Amino acid sequence: MPEISSASLYGNGVFTTIAIIDRGPFLWEKHWRRLTANAAKLEIDISEYSEAEVFEGLTLKLEGKRLEEGRARIMFADESESEVWSSSNVKKTSLSIITAERRPLPEGFSLTVSPHHINTTSPLVGIKSCNYLENLLAYKEAKRRGFDEAVRLNERGEIASTCMANIFWLTNGKLYTPSLKTGCLAGTTREYILENLYCEKVEAGMEELDKAEAIFLTSAGIGVINVADFDGKRLPADRHEIENLSPFRD
Repeated sequence: MPEISSASLYGNGVFTTIAIIDRGPFLWEKHWRRLTANAAKLEIDISEYSEAEVFEGLTLKLEGKRLEEGRARIMFADESESEVWSSSNVKKTSLSIITAERRPLPEGFSLTVSPHHINTTSPLVGIKSCNYLENLLAYKEAKRRGFDEAVRLNERGEIASTCMANIFWLTNGKLYTPSLKTGCLAGTTREYILENLYCEKVEAGMEELDKAEAIFLTSAGIGVINVADFDGKRLPADRHEIENLSPFRD
């Protein structure tokens, strides 16, 4: 990565994490659609990379690693020299593909509330950008307190997401998830669930989670996780049909 590129100086890039199931990417079309849309919003030129070429590159990487189940990260980074530090106006974009086994998760997944809010007026809201430090800082803060993840609210006090996943909850047998108006990311696993289950998209405060019967986190990296503990409150371990939509079968 060039020393004075927009990516190295400012984290100007977009990425997606894809679940790998049976040696292939799960929900590829959704991931590619979001990648290209996010790149366009950040004015990152990915025209030299066709969908077929990127898919082939991912396939070769999976074959080389002999990865049958796990995850892959595809990243486009703006390697153009920063306008602040250079007079060059040459546009360049790099592609990076990395793979790994499934993300290890603890038994009895615990959740708390993060003190770090999501800003719905940010130009990065809804974009899965490489400028991911706020998410990581919120995640590390929760881990320091002994929790596995944390709910992030927006500046209006509405439930938006967790640090690295979308969130769903069950109340009186009805499934809910934050609407995109809250500043949550339009996750591919979230979209898949909404296509297959009736779920109400809402702008709701913490009181809704406090009375929830069950809480679920979803992402390509973890699939669907049933939260066992929410700020010291034990939640039932009964399975729900949302868990059947997880790409990972334990």
